[in-house]
Amino acid sequence: MQKTKSALVMPGDFIGTSEEFLNGAGTYEEAGNIYAANIGIIDIDTKEMSASVIPRTDTPSVPKVGDVVIGRVSDLKSSVVLVDIARIKGHENRELATSDRGAIHISNIKNAYVKDLSHEFGFMDIVLGKVIDAKTLRLSTDGKDLGVIKAICSRCRTVLKREDDTLKCPECEHIETRKIAEGYGTGVI
Repeated sequence: MQKTKSALVMPGDFIGTSEEFLNGAGTYEEAGNIYAANIGIIDIDTKEMSASVIPRTDTPSVPKVGDVVIGRVSDLKSSVVLVDIARIKGHENRELATSDRGAIHISNIKNAYVKDLSHEFGFMDIVLGKVIDAKTLRLSTDGKDLGVIKAICSRCRTVLKREDDTLKCPECEHIETRKIAEGYGTGVI
């Protein structure tokens, strides 16, 4: 028996036959029958004559090219900054499907020559970066809204305060430089 449009289905539930519909997103075809591949609501496109299942569960996010991610600098190499990615901007309430590290190559930091990575990032900095290669999780911080949004003093470990284009420690008054994002210190991502 064919399920009706907007019915809730579970994985493996029969939706219809391949003679009636093309199998769309969230479905699969087996022996001429179309079944639900995930939990969701059936959506029948009468123009295309296709059946899809619109998911009704929060699946873990997977970073895609163009996504802005939030992460913490975990290591600085000679030409690469490694970032432990925590969330995807816009999907802060969802875990990531991967727990991989992203990498910001020295050529993707900003649209200017970068001589030394330690002038742009520090260990444990919180960073916003844009995914430019989803397979290898290459990130870019080129853009005024991307870069470091929170940094700590390399001397006393106090959160640095922004003063124009530099960061100053309110405790020891040490001044540091970073590739500062427009929203540094605001708490707004």
